[in-house]
Amino acid sequence: MVTAAATASKTRRPATGAAAPADAVLAWYDRHRRALPWRARPGERPDPYRVWLSEIMLQQTTVTAVRPYFERFLTRFATVEELAAAPAEAVMQAWAGLGYYSRARNLHACARAVAARPGGRFPEDEAELLALPGIGPYTAAAIAAIAFNRVAAPVDGNVERVITRFYAIEEALPAAKPAIRARTAALVPPPRPGDFAQAMMDLGATICTPKRPACALCPLTGPCAARRSGLQETFPRKAPKREGALRHGAAFVCVRADGAVLLRTRPPRGLLGGMAEVPGSDWTSSPNPAAWAAAPLAARWRRLPGIVRHVFTHFPLELAVARAEVAQGTPVPAGCRWAPAASLGGEALPNLMRKVLAHAGVEVRPVDG
Repeated sequence: MVTAAATASKTRRPATGAAAPADAVLAWYDRHRRALPWRARPGERPDPYRVWLSEIMLQQTTVTAVRPYFERFLTRFATVEELAAAPAEAVMQAWAGLGYYSRARNLHACARAVAARPGGRFPEDEAELLALPGIGPYTAAAIAAIAFNRVAAPVDGNVERVITRFYAIEEALPAAKPAIRARTAALVPPPRPGDFAQAMMDLGATICTPKRPACALCPLTGPCAARRSGLQETFPRKAPKREGALRHGAAFVCVRADGAVLLRTRPPRGLLGGMAEVPGSDWTSSPNPAAWAAAPLAARWRRLPGIVRHVFTHFPLELAVARAEVAQGTPVPAGCRWAPAASLGGEALPNLMRKVLAHAGVEVRPVDG
């Protein structure tokens, strides 16, 4: 049985006597808020489409990486209706390089669901937002708070870090997530929940960083329990990660005389679903000599020195790469297509396949527009 005393011992209280945490954080935010392309300026009404799009893109990705994708996406799909009406291939192409490609499929499905609603409007309630494709508890809370100023407590990695340090929560992630959400929710100020959500994210991203946090500049430095103990860099506590077993495979880069490259499209579901790839073998737990029998057509294949290594969320992968040059009139194998060299940059190529092509000496140039 877990006693109240045992529970309390896992979390140390912040110091008292300081300004209310939410007030201190909001005052800091009013002076130091980041200017982001998806964020409404002071006095502006947030655009739910921009808020939703940015939150989906920012999952497992940094602001620096997302910014150019977000701006290009808005140029191509200015409204949720335009995104909903776009072909799936166009959405995957615009997403290529951001990773976690199930997000792009869900993004498209969600856009269609929202466009079908009365007025093409996003719901404002967390529960209704949760019913949309690709929207989980964090994203629903973020949209409700930021886009509609609803009292909600979105907790991303930045907020987790701030809260676990402020309260010195000893329980390791991910088990500590419910306690972190409860602590965050208790701090949300009803007058400005959207600003508070963004302030906490900014605080974690710019001040309460994983290494060398700038505690002297933090609005919560006085009452922060972890800082008082000098252990701020040790929070949040994390359970050891287990890397999945290494997988192996072969990839075949076939270049036609005019520079076109042989590609195919992966099945719509599963890892890298709907993305473009060079033909290859299955991925197995140990190197398999039979993988070289998976070449898509008969040609003079040259195995290239070295390997391409890529790390997915659940496992690392090593691909051996072979290249062949074929004549202009070479028939296209079933399930494949010839992609002209000039349009490779417009293909929905995930980072793994861009690595494979680079390893084989094939340049993928950006396509304007």
